[in-house]
Amino acid sequence: MPAAERPRERLALHGAARLSAIELLAIVLGTGRGGQSAIEVAHEVLARAGGSLRRIAAEPVAMLTDVGGIGRARAVVIHAALELGRRMMVEDRQEGVAIRTPRDVYRMFGPRLEDLPVEEFHVAVLDAQHRVERDITITRGILNSSLVHPREVFREAIAERAAALILVHNHPSGDPTPSPDDRMVTQQLVAAGQLLDIPVHDHVIVGRGRYTSFAEAGLL
Repeated sequence: MPAAERPRERLALHGAARLSAIELLAIVLGTGRGGQSAIEVAHEVLARAGGSLRRIAAEPVAMLTDVGGIGRARAVVIHAALELGRRMMVEDRQEGVAIRTPRDVYRMFGPRLEDLPVEEFHVAVLDAQHRVERDITITRGILNSSLVHPREVFREAIAERAAALILVHNHPSGDPTPSPDDRMVTQQLVAAGQLLDIPVHDHVIVGRGRYTSFAEAGLL
C-alpha cells in the first residue's frame, strides 16, 4: 500500500476524523495476519458486526477471537478503544449539567448505557438548581430489590447533601418497559426519599434509542 494511503500516515496528515471506521480499526489492530492486511482484518471484524461499532462493544471479548488473526490481546485492545470513545462522549455531560426533562437524562446516560450487555443502576445526585453534582454507580448486574437497597443509594446522597435524586438504569434487551422489579425498587426508593426529605424526581430506564420515564408515565 502506498505510504499516502496507509491509515497511520493518513491520520497523521489529515486527522482521525477523515478516516473510515475500518481504517481506524486497522490502526488499533496494528498488523494483519498471514496473507491479509490490517485493513482486511478490520473489514472482517466490522462486517461480522453488521458494520456497527456499538455491536462490537456490546459483545463479549471472546466473540472477537472467532475472527482469524484476532487473539485475546487484540480483542481486549479493541474493546478498550471503544470504551475510551464512549467515555469521551459522556465526559462533558455529567457533573454540573442541569437536568430539566427526562430527555436531558437520556442524553446524558444513553450513550454509555444503551449498549451495555448487563444492567447498571446509577443515581444522579442533584443540587438545588437541578444540576448533576455526581453520578454514582450503585450496582452492575441484574436489578432487584436486594441489590439496590435504599441504604446504598441514600448513604451517598446524604454525604453529598443532595437536594434530589434521579434514578437511571438500562435494559440490555433494548426495551425500556418497566419490569415488576423496576417498579418495586422505585417504590422503595421513593418512599425512603420521602422519609429522608431527599425526593426522587424520576426513574429513567434507558433502552436502545429510547427511554421510559416513570415521571412522564405517571408511575412515581
